[in-house]
Amino acid sequence: MCRQSNLTRHLASAALLAILAAGLGGCQTMSDVAGSITSRSDPTPDDPRRAVEAYGERYRKNPKDVAAAVAYGQALRANGQRAQAAAVLEQATIANPGNKALLAQYGRALADNGNSQAAFDVLSRAHSPDNPDWRILSVQGTTLDKMNRHEEARRYYASALRLAPDEPSVLSNLGLSYMLTKDLPKAEETLRQAYASARADTRIRQNLALVVGLQGRFAEAETIVKADLPSDEAAANVAYLRDMLNRKDGPRTASRAAPVVAKDD
Repeated sequence: MCRQSNLTRHLASAALLAILAAGLGGCQTMSDVAGSITSRSDPTPDDPRRAVEAYGERYRKNPKDVAAAVAYGQALRANGQRAQAAAVLEQATIANPGNKALLAQYGRALADNGNSQAAFDVLSRAHSPDNPDWRILSVQGTTLDKMNRHEEARRYYASALRLAPDEPSVLSNLGLSYMLTKDLPKAEETLRQAYASARADTRIRQNLALVVGLQGRFAEAETIVKADLPSDEAAANVAYLRDMLNRKDGPRTASRAAPVVAKDD
């Protein structure tokens, strides 16, 4: 029993790395923040490398163009070039001080790179107490979770939920916060509330499957996963969880990989 508890702790640590690399559920909400300043009519190349080239050319023609900088930054992030994305967005914020949508994207990029305190500070400037944005509050919560300030993070999630009651992406982040402090029943309860929403997406379902699997209920986790993944991929994810809980060398292997918990936007 003690060994399984230790493995669960290490699994949660591995999951934290994966979740925070993707910004928890925040990646979903931050794309909404940027939506208002990018043209919906702009063609978006399906290939991330092509997107980098297309938006990079547009950005280089006018580095002060906010929409161009945001589009280029998002394309760089999607292509895995997160440090470069942060650098581009930093320069854009210098050229456009006070642009809140741009600050939101820059804060998100900093969070991607593990600069949690800097990300939190920048995101604080992206909205104001008299005009708070629930999306940004939720992402600020994820940065606090990454700094192990879980109680404080949950206050931010609570504020976000007051502005957007029952918002599934916020509930998902809150559920993962409980998971990180090993309160798995509370994590499951919160994630099931998110999962029940008609707006729940693949990431939320995968987060619920993760928490259910961490409690050893693999058949149930597989059922949840199968709602969104081909059967072979679903089985592989659940098999990974089962393997991690059964291995004697679980703590060592946990540092090398983690279950699928969220996709980046």
